[in-house]
Amino acid sequence: MGSLFFFLKKQIKYYLFFLLVPIMFTFIFSIIFYLYRLPLEASLFAGGICFFTAVIGILFHLFHTWKKYQLINRFAYLPYREIPDFPPADSATEKSWQELAHSLLSQLKSAETRWNSYQQQSTDYYTTWVHQIKSPIAAMRLMLQSHDSDEYRELQEELFYIEQYVEMVLGYARLESNSSDLVLNHFPLDKTVRSVIRRFAPLFIRKRIRLIYEGTDQTVLSDEKWLHFLLEQLISNAVKYTNQGSVFITVQGQCLSIADTGIGIATQDLPRIFEKGFTGYNGRSESKSTGIGLYLAKQTAHRLGHRISIQSTVGIGSVFTLDLSHIDVEIE
Repeated sequence: MGSLFFFLKKQIKYYLFFLLVPIMFTFIFSIIFYLYRLPLEASLFAGGICFFTAVIGILFHLFHTWKKYQLINRFAYLPYREIPDFPPADSATEKSWQELAHSLLSQLKSAETRWNSYQQQSTDYYTTWVHQIKSPIAAMRLMLQSHDSDEYRELQEELFYIEQYVEMVLGYARLESNSSDLVLNHFPLDKTVRSVIRRFAPLFIRKRIRLIYEGTDQTVLSDEKWLHFLLEQLISNAVKYTNQGSVFITVQGQCLSIADTGIGIATQDLPRIFEKGFTGYNGRSESKSTGIGLYLAKQTAHRLGHRISIQSTVGIGSVFTLDLSHIDVEIE
């Protein structure tokens, strides 16, 4: 109803001229008839016929235009690659607009093709780079493991962060690209959680932070590799901002929570913590945050169809909750 009202409002202004023409000519002929002392009924009768004919023509044209308006208006809700051919143009002006639209669509498709090619090349480059840089990282870890001192343990921690940032580069490149390598299936959640815990175990030990996780027999529908990446970002955030205390991992139904006793997040920062590059008060004061980890977590959760939320109090800690439930997801 709203679109019909908008259409009529715009079209009536267009049709006013065609209604005024017979009225204007009727007025002119009436003056001429009056000056020549001819009966005015003839001019008024002729003017009435012309006005009635104009109304009939306008109604016919209005109906035809409304059908075309509805058809074209539906194009706005289609992906531009699925827009069909426009209906035949009724005027030279409409034909020119259609040619302009076709030209813009063609340019848009070409730009998208070039962008997809660039994104694919970028992803391929970062994938190769990550695999190449893992070799010297692994070699450095082996050399550091042969020594046991505070200095070498600190170097191992820094090397761990380097490896994590390398994985974040690859995750970022893949998430920003239009391609998707998701493989959804059912798998035990406990296996993935424990795998992430083992990866971060040296950091928990070094910072003397307790990890409390009782295990779960829950099975989830997700992509195991990307869920592993997502949990890494959340646990990394918990460890990074917890100087003492504990990190709790709990599973209730399809919800996994990661709670910490860290410094917490300022209330004014909570609405923006998942934005790309946003560091907030804690990130600026601690000089630790890149503003990428939680952004990647949010984007990964969205790609997987999961929902992520947070509750936090400054000085008490934060709780990240991941809803792993799915609706209408096909298993590949």
